[in-house]
Amino acid sequence: MKYHFKVHKGTTHYWAEGVEIPYANTQAKTLAELRPNMEEVLELCLDEPEDSNLILPLPDPKIKGKNIVEVAVSPNMALAMLLRRQRMMARMSQRAAAEKLGIKHLSQYQRLESGKTNPELGTLVKIKGMFPGLSIDAVLTQ
Repeated sequence: MKYHFKVHKGTTHYWAEGVEIPYANTQAKTLAELRPNMEEVLELCLDEPEDSNLILPLPDPKIKGKNIVEVAVSPNMALAMLLRRQRMMARMSQRAAAEKLGIKHLSQYQRLESGKTNPELGTLVKIKGMFPGLSIDAVLTQ
């Protein structure tokens, strides 16, 4: 999964603004320093607090243009964001999602939505069965 940033050159530095996530902004003195900053701010923006009701937009693969840079999301964070998005669009609580997946402890499910776990293949199969719209390809694309 890749989001897009528009890169600007200032007089003494570079800055980047998120295209799909407009509050994902960062800056650096050089382009080489800007790339890791864009990756970091993107991951921070996608790591929503569990009590947030914000449904983040998906990346738009049609975005192209001058000064547009693609920034890949780590697979763990991509899965966390997509899982959270699908659950919220289904108007389901974390507890209900955990129960439907057969996860006994809510904290284990919350780790899935935090990007701080590496789920087993069986868990991914259950997630895909519960949320057929969740794109595993998007999770694996870098």
